[in-house]
This record gives sequence, C-alpha cells and structure tokens, in this order.
Amino acid sequence: MSDRAMIEIRDLRKVYRVGKVEVPALRGVDLAVERGEFLAIIGPSGSGKSTLFHIIGGLTPPSSGVVRVADQDLAAMTDAGRTRLRKRTVGFVFQKFNLLPNLTARDNIAVARYIAGVDHKPDPQFDEILRVLGIDNRLDHKPNALSGGEQQRIAIARAIVNHPAILLADEPTGNLDSENSKAVLEILRDLNERLGQTVLMITHNPEAAAYGHRTVRMRDGKIDESAAR
Repeated sequence: MSDRAMIEIRDLRKVYRVGKVEVPALRGVDLAVERGEFLAIIGPSGSGKSTLFHIIGGLTPPSSGVVRVADQDLAAMTDAGRTRLRKRTVGFVFQKFNLLPNLTARDNIAVARYIAGVDHKPDPQFDEILRVLGIDNRLDHKPNALSGGEQQRIAIARAIVNHPAILLADEPTGNLDSENSKAVLEILRDLNERLGQTVLMITHNPEAAAYGHRTVRMRDGKIDESAAR
C-alpha cells in the first residue's frame, strides 16, 4: 500500500449466488484513493458502485482480490474485524437518513459514540462542526420536527462524531430537493477540507459528482478508464 493511499483495491471481484446461478457484481476493480481525497464514484444502477461501497465499508466481504482500508486488509478480516473497522475508522451517510424516530437529534448522534465505546468528553471541535452544519440549535428536536435537509445534517454529524478517517456517502442527496442537495454537498466538501477526512461518495448525478476532487465512472462491474477525470 502506498504511503498516500487510504484505500487501495486490486483485482477486486464480488460474485453473488442466486440459487445455483452466479451473478458477478464486480469484475476486477483496481482503485486507489489518497488520504484526504474527495472521490466521487458515478455510474448507472447495476454498475457495481454500491457493491464496491459496501465492501470498502466492511459491510460485505469480497469474493477475491486485495482490499486495504486505512492500512488494514479487509479480505483477511473476520466479521468481528470488519465490525471494529466500521465502529472506529469509517463513517456512513446514506440516502435514507436512518434516524431513530423516538430519539432527539442529540441522542441520535450520541448513539454512534455509544456503539463505538467512545467517551462522552466535551469535544470543542465537534461543537464547531455542529455550528458549521447549522444544527447546533436543533439538537433537542426529534426527526419528525426536522426538515429533510436537517435530518441529513444530523445523519452527517452522527457519521463524523467519532472522527473517522474515512467518510462513505451513498447517494447522500437522493431524498433532498435541489437547494438542500447543494447545501449537503457543500458541507461534505467543507468537512473534507476542514477535517482532512477521506470522502468517497457514490452517486448517479454528475452535478453531485463535480463536488469531488476526482470522479471515477463504473460500468458493468468495472472502472471505466476511458471516462476517468
């Protein structure tokens, strides 16, 4: 793994089995993401980008190939090892906000710290991040009292509360209108610059992808080298 790479993938393959039928989702992906880079992966449905996302995040194991994330070999990890990776190293933002409806925004964020076993010590840097997100005055509200844009900002705060080295965002603007989409994308870019986190975002939207430092296109389970930017 190179010194600058936060994520390094070589000849990554993933095959799902449906009964006796093998369905290849990834067909030999090679990819390197530098530390502190904001990479957008774009492609149509069925291109393999979501499978790649889930493997990098330790949500599913690869069938074969090399997958190194933050100097850790995911292909050699047990389920318990991948769980530790998700708790300590990776933050997730999804299209669906996945907030617990009976908890306040503050408690939804605190759940991530509890799961990771992180102390609830005061964190001035995170308090500043809450102000950047524009939700510092919305923390005592439950999700049904928040707009879609506010809920996604709470979800972003939950994803970064433990200061993960990597932030993975899966269609983070898919449930938002154009104004809130722009705001969330600007927040992701600002957090990348402010915190130095490596951000990997998958999207089908070229306008969203343009917020990244670099765009990689996927098609038919492979990186489309001819479309790289």
